[in-house]
Amino acid sequence: MRRSLALVSLAVTSMVALAFLIPLALVVRQLAEDRAMAEAERQAVALTPVLVITAEPVDVERALVSTGGRLAVHLVGGQVIGSVKATAEQLGRAREQGLAFADSVSDGRVHLQPVVLGEDRVAVVEAFVPEDELSRGVTSAWLALSGVALSLVLASVLVADRLGARVVRASQALAEGAQRMEQGDLTTRVVPTGPPELADAGGAFNRMADRIGQLMAAEREVLADLSHRLRTPLTALRLDSETLGADPGANRVRQAVHALEREVNELIRAARRELDDPEGGQCDAAQVVHDRLVFWSALADDQQRRWNMRGTERSGFVPLTRTDLAAAMDVVLGNIFRHTPEGVGFVVALFHRPEVVVIVIEDAGPGIEDLETALRRGSSSAGSTGLGLDIARRAAESTGGSLVVDRGPLGGTRVQLRLTRVPEVQG
Repeated sequence: MRRSLALVSLAVTSMVALAFLIPLALVVRQLAEDRAMAEAERQAVALTPVLVITAEPVDVERALVSTGGRLAVHLVGGQVIGSVKATAEQLGRAREQGLAFADSVSDGRVHLQPVVLGEDRVAVVEAFVPEDELSRGVTSAWLALSGVALSLVLASVLVADRLGARVVRASQALAEGAQRMEQGDLTTRVVPTGPPELADAGGAFNRMADRIGQLMAAEREVLADLSHRLRTPLTALRLDSETLGADPGANRVRQAVHALEREVNELIRAARRELDDPEGGQCDAAQVVHDRLVFWSALADDQQRRWNMRGTERSGFVPLTRTDLAAAMDVVLGNIFRHTPEGVGFVVALFHRPEVVVIVIEDAGPGIEDLETALRRGSSSAGSTGLGLDIARRAAESTGGSLVVDRGPLGGTRVQLRLTRVPEVQG
């Protein structure tokens, strides 16, 4: 934008400068020529009284010397005093018409002034102006005009550049604020500067950021309240599960109820943490993967599914809350138990890269026939809500990473959560 404004100013000012410079240059040249011819006419007219008084060649020659100009006198008898530049045709016209006029010659211009001395007696005074005299001072005047025009153009470009810099700085500040907000920094605010329109945009951006913060705080509060309301039916369910006896089925129900209660409590704590810390947090992906696989391992063993876990010995911190990453893990692992037959095994592996942590969940089932439909939010070909993979995708993309779903070496579906790695916060 800054460069465009400077170029526009350069083009407009240059055209305006040329529109004035060209006519002025022509006027200056015409004025110089008119000045030289006026001086020649003055010298010729000054000699007229001498010719009226006397036609003696000696007196006329003495008068020519006193004028100091480039004059010549054509007397009545044909005698010429001085240097002649005019042609015979021009002299004849001056005598016949009896009128003064200027005309061009080979190396300049001449002014012919006829002087009537009596009946049929006409003398002609010739004043010669060379070419360099006609253009004297024109070159310096043109250079001065060009310098003024160039100064005006440069000044206009400089002013446009300064104005453009002000606009660009305000635009860049607004764009940087939008980028920081896109990255999740809801505390971002900008200082409204620049032209009134950009200042208004900056103020609107700040008001929008305030409103977004209020809506997200209200949303998290509602989430915490809803989660808290689940405790009542969960408590009743837990009390009922205690009366089921001691058989393996009852133990699984009790374990599931306790696990669900832990998840609800963790959801409440996570919502409260996000209210206190709007910028979010981070977690150890290795620890979350280990804990979620331990949770699902009981059901896997019950369904005789062979499973394997690798890469959780080394920590890998990602910019996600524990709840969000656990939710993403649960939807992917839950799809294995929901959409593959019992006995189908799976593998969960954690790979550490310099800038990313990759969680790979792969099963040996039949795989997903339509990957495009499965990744579309709300779409499912297996009778589910179609939100699972979208939850995992949004969790990965919130870290600056991505979700990749394809067919793995085991023959079934392979889901890769690519999460951006962050340094561990030292507590």
